[in-house]
Amino acid sequence: MKISVITAVYNARDTIGDAIDSVLGQSHPDVELIVIDGASTDGTCELLESYRDRLACFVSEPDRGIYDALNKGIAHASGEIVGFLHADDLFADEHALSKVAEQFSDASVDAVYGDLVYVNKAEPDRVIRYWKAGEFSSGKLKSGWMPPHPTLYVRRSIYEQLGSFDTSYHIAADYDFMLRVLGSEQFKCSYIPEVLVKMRVGGASNRSLKNILRKSYEDYKALKRNHVGGFFALIWKNLSKLPQFFNRN
Repeated sequence: MKISVITAVYNARDTIGDAIDSVLGQSHPDVELIVIDGASTDGTCELLESYRDRLACFVSEPDRGIYDALNKGIAHASGEIVGFLHADDLFADEHALSKVAEQFSDASVDAVYGDLVYVNKAEPDRVIRYWKAGEFSSGKLKSGWMPPHPTLYVRRSIYEQLGSFDTSYHIAADYDFMLRVLGSEQFKCSYIPEVLVKMRVGGASNRSLKNILRKSYEDYKALKRNHVGGFFALIWKNLSKLPQFFNRN
């Protein structure tokens, strides 16, 4: 079972090597790594050139943001299963993708996700927040529940059915996509109750008050568009993050 891992990067020379090594070090025997660079100017491209022979695809050109880059990666993917590892992130261990593949050995499973930890940017072994996703149920979506998108893997056929990321969203296209998948009764999800990904703190959605407000607006728009919930779902979605700062297992 081939798994396509897509990494979108722009000016992340200090962390992209760790992300690439994390993918290449996976124990799953059939992984293709697709790297989409947004024409970086900080030395990222030069570093990636040293990995070129181990990348299934490497594109470096201007794009219209991260979701445009991820859509390019999806278009290049040939694996039955598709997921993402962002340029600042790491897999929790070398067996993360093997665990994902094991879940997909059940032909009825369409999507798989797990837990995620936010870690210190300089010390990725130091946990800041623990996002314990929990089992999926359709009712949870209306309470603002969502799985951590960096841990979500879906069959490529889902993108063929539902389309890829809507680039009219600048911050919440991943949430919109998850609502499209999880809000549909035709797709079956499986949960791995383990940490699959380490995410360095400092993501775009929380980088400024302006981005936080924009993300809230886009989250609300996605909820309404997908007929999942509205204002109260948005409130619960944000409040549900508070226990992540205290939970460590």
